[in-house]
Amino acid sequence: MSIRDVLHEEEIPGGKHWSFTVGRGTLLRLADIEGGANVGMLFYNPANLLERYNAPDTLKGQHTFRLTAGHCLYSDMGRVFCSIVEDSSGWHDTVCGNTTRAMVAARWGVKTYQEHRNDWTQNGRDSFLVEGAKYGLGRRDLAANVNWFSRVRTEADGGLVFDAGAAEPGAHVMLRFEMDTLVLLHTCPHPLNPANDYPRKPVLLRFGKADPVATDDSCLTSRPENGRGFANNHFHHLCG
Repeated sequence: MSIRDVLHEEEIPGGKHWSFTVGRGTLLRLADIEGGANVGMLFYNPANLLERYNAPDTLKGQHTFRLTAGHCLYSDMGRVFCSIVEDSSGWHDTVCGNTTRAMVAARWGVKTYQEHRNDWTQNGRDSFLVEGAKYGLGRRDLAANVNWFSRVRTEADGGLVFDAGAAEPGAHVMLRFEMDTLVLLHTCPHPLNPANDYPRKPVLLRFGKADPVATDDSCLTSRPENGRGFANNHFHHLCG
């Protein structure tokens, strides 16, 4: 599936960060250009920044450990930020969080901006803090994030293992935003990525306009909880 009328396109290099606000009814298509990408992402209500993405509610409400097509991403107010209307990957992590400065330094060494300019090694946590600061958000506002294109499996002993071969070139995921949303993102490595060299994998973002949600929409009907989430959105927009 592609966006019929692309309103904006942006390529984000690996190891970078960005943020933007999108309106209700926006489509966002993320594409892993080379394979092996990771896109860390957080969501906030721009009208009330205390409302943000809630990973535990998203997973337990849909009886899942991973995200894919048909799933919704919930706020801590029981509303749906966005729905996954298409996904060629089949698995996206939302439990492992971010790299930190110390993790990146221990695994891939320290490369500062002063010495390496755009090739310096950034980390997911600081990337979110930099983008969040633009909107008055700080450390206390960080939450468990989504890691698009990253697959993590569980072992028999409960350990988590990163699947380095899961993210293939051209893989994509399509999000449909169900409410106005502030998005923070980075393309820094997944915290469990075992690569010998710091991964710099670019992603392509395309924005378009979504069709209205139909009564038989797969995201709306996949779980009874999702029906209630969409009802919460309806009331939110009715009173907004």
